[in-house]
Amino acid sequence: MAWTASGLYYLTFRDILDTTQLAVNLDLTTNQIAMYNNTETPNFDTEVAYATTNEVTGTGYTAGGQDVVSPAFSVSPAGTLMFDLGDQVWASPTSVTARGAKLWCEALATDNLVVGINFGSDFTSTAGTFTIQWPATGVFTIDLTP
Repeated sequence: MAWTASGLYYLTFRDILDTTQLAVNLDLTTNQIAMYNNTETPNFDTEVAYATTNEVTGTGYTAGGQDVVSPAFSVSPAGTLMFDLGDQVWASPTSVTARGAKLWCEALATDNLVVGINFGSDFTSTAGTFTIQWPATGVFTIDLTP
């Protein structure tokens, strides 16, 4: 299989909203962005925790990814919760090819996954900067109007 879609991880959001009240704090800059190759097939319904399987490797990239940059929430557009990040920049990874990335909460005991982002195609850095530039619509949005 291949990485074909982006999505929010159901079990994490269920546990945030049910009686377990999982304490996910997306404002933390200690949350992580990890990059994955196209062998990865995220299962947004059943996956719970960060794992190294199919994570990219290469000089300049560390397993687990890196801390997120400038996490922020806003109402944009009206009736929509938008979560955004500053651009993620790896300064000099060597021969790193990624198809997508996963945001996970390192502060939690289970390293809960929050969102998986499909880049749409493979991107490769060869002895240069690797940047994830998030769209103007943010990393994800949730429509709050029924």
